[in-house]
Amino acid sequence: MRLVDQYSRYFRCFPLYLLGAVWVPAACSVEAEVQRIQSGRLSLEFDSLMYSRLETGSRGVADSSRIEAAFAPSEFVVVQDASVTDFVLADYTMKETMSLLGRGMKHTLVGESGTRLAKRVEVTVHDDFPDMLTFRVTYTNNRPQPITISKWVNNAYSLAAGEHTPAFWSYQGASYADRRDWVQPLDVGFSQDNYMGMNASDYGGGTPVVDVWRRDVGVAVGHLETVPKLVSLPVRYEDRQRGAEFAIEYEYDFELAPGESLTTFETFVFVHEGDYYSALKNYRQVMAKKGLTIDEVPDSAYEAIWCAWGYERNFTVEEVTNTLPKVKELGLEWAVLDDGWQTAEGDWHLDPEKFPNGDADMQRFVREINDAGLKAKLWWAPLAVDPGTDLLREHEDLLLLNEDGSPQDITWWDSYYMCPAYEKTIAHTKEQVSRYMKHWGYRGLKIDGQHLNGVPKCYNPKHNHERPEESVEKLQAFWREVYDTALSIDKEAVVEICPCGTSYSFFNLPHMNQSVSSDPLSSWQVRLKGKTLKALAGESAAYYGDHVELSDEQSDFASSLGIGAVVGTKFTLPSDNPAAAQYLLSAEKEAVWSKWIDLYNDKMLPKGEYLGELYDIGFDRPETHAIRKDGSMFYAFYAEAHSGEIALRGLEAGKYRLVDYVADKDMGVVDGPTASFHADFERYLLIEAKPVQTPSAGN
Repeated sequence: MRLVDQYSRYFRCFPLYLLGAVWVPAACSVEAEVQRIQSGRLSLEFDSLMYSRLETGSRGVADSSRIEAAFAPSEFVVVQDASVTDFVLADYTMKETMSLLGRGMKHTLVGESGTRLAKRVEVTVHDDFPDMLTFRVTYTNNRPQPITISKWVNNAYSLAAGEHTPAFWSYQGASYADRRDWVQPLDVGFSQDNYMGMNASDYGGGTPVVDVWRRDVGVAVGHLETVPKLVSLPVRYEDRQRGAEFAIEYEYDFELAPGESLTTFETFVFVHEGDYYSALKNYRQVMAKKGLTIDEVPDSAYEAIWCAWGYERNFTVEEVTNTLPKVKELGLEWAVLDDGWQTAEGDWHLDPEKFPNGDADMQRFVREINDAGLKAKLWWAPLAVDPGTDLLREHEDLLLLNEDGSPQDITWWDSYYMCPAYEKTIAHTKEQVSRYMKHWGYRGLKIDGQHLNGVPKCYNPKHNHERPEESVEKLQAFWREVYDTALSIDKEAVVEICPCGTSYSFFNLPHMNQSVSSDPLSSWQVRLKGKTLKALAGESAAYYGDHVELSDEQSDFASSLGIGAVVGTKFTLPSDNPAAAQYLLSAEKEAVWSKWIDLYNDKMLPKGEYLGELYDIGFDRPETHAIRKDGSMFYAFYAEAHSGEIALRGLEAGKYRLVDYVADKDMGVVDGPTASFHADFERYLLIEAKPVQTPSAGN
């Protein structure tokens, strides 16, 4: 169905001329209504130049909920450093469609620029995913000469500034060496590129979604490909008048001969209320339809953890084994042998000073852990190989090589990358997993290193990659091999991947069963990472809050317990090891540790349903998290200090008794489904709302 037929439109547009860096029409007169596409609360309109305007709500929505006030180019390309944005809309069709995402309606808009570059935009509304639109855009060269497209841009939108301070909060899924917050407010002048490739020598990858929200509305954009792609998702907030701007960009030189086409990755826009949680949850559910599903969590992944890292690399076996009785006494279930057991990254030979009899000593060590009533987990940093190792001398072909032939540095370990897409790397790594778990007897793996989240392109000619990006795109398949190998040996095995401060790559999450806050810089990071990973991996995901000694004041169990995170510690007992001094378990500390670990084992909140959509982590004060478990609602409140009323969301009809379960204090009874109570607290308040059982008639 042609637009001119549907709306009696007519176009009087003349050739486009280059003005600065944008192609603009010399003259154009259009008489037509805009084309409007609706998905739940999301409304998208296209005008005659295929500019779009994003709105939320139905027609006539109040200005306070408007997302964009004016039409602007949202899908375009860059040719010879100029953005080609204007495409005269000539044709529009809509038809029902079926895909992995279920039934939907596909809207197709076609136009052409003054440079004779044709544009076809396919926008799909999916019945099962309201408030979201998916996009595929195709550009065809209709010129008699070839053309080079250096970049395409999809879903470029802006969100007008609200009246609150800050005007916006954001989730940004890229990884940076400074290990910045994944969730942060936007101040005027903010800019972050969110490149999904390497942003430092050994920091890269992430989740290809950005979300910017006001108090009343939020917008998320991202791509829906099932493997990592080297896109950028820039977020800018240059001034209040322009608001927050964001998009999906892909830079690559595409040379199109006459008649040839380029199609973008599948991308999306999602509109929501509240914070970013619903956007990431929606993304997870969409990707599950595409085959990236998260496994059920074994009970073992929820059990509390002690790690020997308090003794650091120069630990002795006796220090670790002497600590095991106290570990068990405190109610912890896992004992982790951390970095320092090996001679070098890559070789993974046993340190002869610590294990002089080799495998026999390690097997004996694991038996001692088991005899103490604990499960054994082993630290390991795969994909890293140190210069001078036996492995590198004998198998130099394992290396991931840069375009100039040099190896890529993993600066943290003073190592080089091995290529995860190379069959020999995969085979060698699987052999190591079998050695650790089948031969030594470990039941879990702590896989560690910021280099694990994403890798560079590989140009090693011995690997016969079809494209250098194969190393990037096949990293998730590498982790699948590791994960499947571990579970084939022990179906209750815990596979923890700790990408050390990087923003987890969603593509790796299906191939682990325990995520972790991975060296948090604050208790705030423990909580925001927990919310993020429960959105991406599931409401009952086994998210480990990491060693409590990494939280505020080295003792903030409340931030893990309240959000439903697995608790852990790296406490030490007296020894001659100077590294252990700062983590000594004094009698006073032991009483505190014992209380919190007992509370964790009693409540076991990670097995509950984290209700991330009830509270906005940016705008709601105090910061609040909620979990539903066994008929009760558990609330966790965080603030430097708070005095006032707090809303209790998510209750059903009926009476609830409120209990501060840390202080074992009765806080009174409230009536659901809408309730509030007055609270005065500093740092945290953890509340259980228990349904009050009323006597049945006649009793």
